[in-house]
Parts: sequence; structure tokens; C-alpha cells
Amino acid sequence: MIIKTPNLILRPWEESDAECLYHFAKNPNIGPIAGWPPHENVEDSLNIIRTVFSKRETYAVVKDDVAIGCVGLLFHPDTNHWWGEGAVELGYWIGEEYWGNGYAFEASQALIRRAFDELDVDEIYASYRIENNQSKRVLEKLGFKYYSELVNENYLGEFFQEVAMKLEK
Repeated sequence: MIIKTPNLILRPWEESDAECLYHFAKNPNIGPIAGWPPHENVEDSLNIIRTVFSKRETYAVVKDDVAIGCVGLLFHPDTNHWWGEGAVELGYWIGEEYWGNGYAFEASQALIRRAFDELDVDEIYASYRIENNQSKRVLEKLGFKYYSELVNENYLGEFFQEVAMKLEK
């Protein structure tokens, strides 16, 4: 499945994206705020492409033939939390060099449309670390509403607070 938006292409991740993924995912401003460690080498990135990014409805966000980020819908049991039947979890990140261009919003909006129009999804949840105001703004612009506050655990075993938001069909 390939999804085209005015500025982006959402397409499945390819193994040939590993070097590009590593370029963005090694940045400590990207992964830790989303709860995952910065990638240490291209092999880490290739492994993520083969496992995490190979799940259904997970897409490379591509701008000018460069995979600049990721957007995906997580279905239970791959979600970070159990949201209920007919619900999915939205996740996204964009490489820091591309922040401030509305790409997280644009990619997420396209995937939300697909979820509601083609995938028989009733509710979409998303969460962000309480200090991640950029992600909060993206979700509010997409129409998500406050749902609850949660405590989650990161890859280092540290606990952090996050806000869960909900979007209904």
C-alpha cells in the first residue's frame, strides 16, 4: 500500500532504507522522547525495519525519495496499551531536520483517513510524554481529545508520565 499526500509518500519500509533510518534514528532528540533508544549503527536500523517497521500499517514517511520518518497504526497486541476492541494506536516521528513543516500532521492525517474509511477502525488513541509539546500540538491539530494520564516505562526501565488522547470516527 502506498499513500500519497500533497508533500509526502507513505510506503512500506525497505531494507535499503536502513542507512537513512540510522541517520535520523541515532539522534538522541528522536527516540528517547518516544520511548526507544537511539540507534547505535545501521544494523540496529535494519533490524528495526525487519521487525518493528514490518508490521501492518507501518509506513516510511518519504520526502523527495528520502525516508524522513515513520507513521503507523498499532493493532493489539503490538500497542503500548490496551485500548479496547476496534481501537488502534497512532505512532509517528519525523527526523529533526524536517521538524516544523507539518509532516507529522500530514502523514498522520492520511493514515487516520485510511483507518476510518478502509480499515474498520472506530477509535484511534495516541500518547505523548508530558513534556513533548510538539507531539501534543500535532494531536490537537488532528482533532484528538484528552483521554487520560498514564505512567509508562522506557527502554532503560525508567518510568515517565504521558498523556493519552483519543479520536473517534
